[in-house]
Amino acid sequence: MKHIGILGGTFNPIHLGHLFIGRAAAEAFKLDSVLLTPCSVSPFKCGVPGLVTGDDRLEMARLSVAGDPLFETCALDLERGGVSYAIDTVKALRERNPQDRFSFIIGMDALRELSHWHKIDEMLTLCDFITVGRPGVDVPVTAAALAFPEEVRTRLLAKMIQGRLCEISSSEIRRRIAEGRPIRYLVCPAVEAYIRDRGLYAATDKKEE
Repeated sequence: MKHIGILGGTFNPIHLGHLFIGRAAAEAFKLDSVLLTPCSVSPFKCGVPGLVTGDDRLEMARLSVAGDPLFETCALDLERGGVSYAIDTVKALRERNPQDRFSFIIGMDALRELSHWHKIDEMLTLCDFITVGRPGVDVPVTAAALAFPEEVRTRLLAKMIQGRLCEISSSEIRRRIAEGRPIRYLVCPAVEAYIRDRGLYAATDKKEE
């Protein structure tokens, strides 16, 4: 049996902060692998402007972790299309690998909103959650802030760790590209080259602002 982490997101684009989160979770809870899973349409970011194609976001994820045996890319959400609900992803992975154990990797803000996730009660029976916070930035979530029974709160708080401090966001990267500013050291070099070669974000974000 393998213990597999699922790190989902829009990844528009994927950056080093995403990879730091995945590695921190893997080291803390001995994950065998981490699946980078770009969503088709995020339920929290429907209609987000400047969203590049799923193929581009999947390829950038692949380029980010090429040669790293810890990470894999997963196209399940993109292949399914429509709004990407985490529970559908977990169900599909469990059907493919019924012998494995799965943990969904999230940030501190997501933990605070977890009770509002689609079919969260059912999802809690299918996988664990690992929360990675940023030291000095994220205020740790307390039991009182979680709208779950005590047993579930205890389980969630038991898998809350601090990762590296990494003040990077995809929106910042898109903004820098639109302004003609460098993004070196914010994304992997291969991703930087891919964005440049395909002209991603620049024209779209200029129109937005």
